[in-house]
Amino acid sequence: MTPFIAEIVGTFLLILLGCGVNANVSLNKTYGNSSGWIVITTGWALAVYTGVVVAGPYSGAHMNPAVTIGLAWAGEFSIYDVPKYILAQFIGAMLGAFFVWLMNKDHFNLTEDGDTKRGVFCNTPAIKNIPINMLTEILGTFVLVFAVLFFTDATLTDDNTIIGLGSLGALPVALIVWSIGLSLGGTTGYAINPARDLGPRIIHALVPIKNKGSNGWAYSWVPVVGPILGGLLAAIIAGYLQ
Repeated sequence: MTPFIAEIVGTFLLILLGCGVNANVSLNKTYGNSSGWIVITTGWALAVYTGVVVAGPYSGAHMNPAVTIGLAWAGEFSIYDVPKYILAQFIGAMLGAFFVWLMNKDHFNLTEDGDTKRGVFCNTPAIKNIPINMLTEILGTFVLVFAVLFFTDATLTDDNTIIGLGSLGALPVALIVWSIGLSLGGTTGYAINPARDLGPRIIHALVPIKNKGSNGWAYSWVPVVGPILGGLLAAIIAGYLQ
């Protein structure tokens, strides 16, 4: 499996399982309806675990443009491979979100609130305060990328691409994401990943959903810009400390 395909597959699994747990908790008539925040954070952590297990040996399992950009800034990933990885991540995220919609079509139809339906795909702040929402996404992503940079010992592949994250192992990454969700995720839903939010948001805009409501474009830039800034900040500070 090439790194490009691995990033598609890993991100697909991340979003299929992550947005899948959102659907299970949020949509009407599912067995997991209203099961709560601990289920969502655990589901996302295990989604990360699954993606890293599958994609890690082939691409490093970044599955997140903020991780890719942060590793490149830190000199632990080839800057020339950044666009390819980000494209793959968005393809995987959109595919995962599409199949979450497809398998839950009946439950979307039985759910009346448009914001709840959109929440399956992407984030909305609990209290809209853009500076604070931005800070939350920066901090959450900072923790993720900062920890990755200290846990990993980067590996040079045969084609001279430094992938790094794959050597980290799936469980520590999953636990970091779980911790972020439990501790920092309650204000914005912790996107901490531009592809995780924007890819599914685009699918929400494209697929036919009964009484869909707004796509939330006015907020959509925050879960993109915030994580990128958080990843860059982590790389800069880690560079001074290491």
